[in-house]
Amino acid sequence: MTDARPLSADETTFIAAARSGDAARFALITERHRRELQVHCYRMLANYEDAQDMTQETFLRAWNKRESFKGHAAVRTWLYRIATNVCLDFLEKRHDRTPVPPGSEVLYLQPYPDRMLPEDPQESVVARETIELAFIVAVQHLPPRQRAVFVLRDVLGWPASKAADALEVTVASVTSALQRARVTMREQLPGRRLDWRSPATHELSNDERGVVRSYIDAHERNDLDGLMSLLRDDLRFVMLPEAGTSVTTAKDAVDGWVSGGLFQPGHDDWRGITTTVNRMPAAALYLRTPDAPEHRLFAIAVLHVVDGKIAELTGFDVAGTPWLDLPPTL
Repeated sequence: MTDARPLSADETTFIAAARSGDAARFALITERHRRELQVHCYRMLANYEDAQDMTQETFLRAWNKRESFKGHAAVRTWLYRIATNVCLDFLEKRHDRTPVPPGSEVLYLQPYPDRMLPEDPQESVVARETIELAFIVAVQHLPPRQRAVFVLRDVLGWPASKAADALEVTVASVTSALQRARVTMREQLPGRRLDWRSPATHELSNDERGVVRSYIDAHERNDLDGLMSLLRDDLRFVMLPEAGTSVTTAKDAVDGWVSGGLFQPGHDDWRGITTTVNRMPAAALYLRTPDAPEHRLFAIAVLHVVDGKIAELTGFDVAGTPWLDLPPTL
């Protein structure tokens, strides 16, 4: 699709850099889009480390294809097109990622650090609902092409013709894929708001802050009843990257925690700090074992709070995740 519009100063500079082979100037302009492109790749892939790698691959591919940029579309649009196809190429090679069967957990899911989100949420189309874990997981149930169409059309708000051009398919194909994707998303997110492009607050509510503090307090006091009181009866719980840990009741979760030794010798000296990932409230939990002099980072629990109680709890093993920028010890 060709946009009849004058070139911006950045685009003029971009074209000049591309034609001159000035890698430094080229990198300076593309680097401004890194965070929003990385979020785009994360929505496609659900894995922070893969999103980082594919964003870097996007910049490499953009440099190699720099002569193809003619200014018919904005630099940002051109980069999104490349990033989308980089992710599709990745998914084609990784058959374990495409798509997640119904009822299965997304074992490769990783939390996304809020500090790496774009600074201007309006400009970069980052709304809370499109980065929260439930949304990211639901997107993984879509086949790759549907996934790309859904993100381009319903998250980024691209018109069908623009999405079709990016994916090199017909407008009819895009329309059909979007209809099927929306059905799956509604099935995966029952009761959730489906207008992804509506403005959303980025601040935690008082309910959310209070629940995280109480969740941490229950761990520090070894208070199983207090922990149980924070959970909705229809809790959805999963601990990643382990398989087969998803449960659907608060009692099952607590029974599992007890059988796993929670609040028993060796697992009874906890500390915690409140944080956020994926624009969601989270508790970083630190455990001091009998032979250790300090509390070491153990896990992060990401919470979805509804009416003052935890409706969904996604736990992550945080070993080898320095990008979350959490202190390793307390």
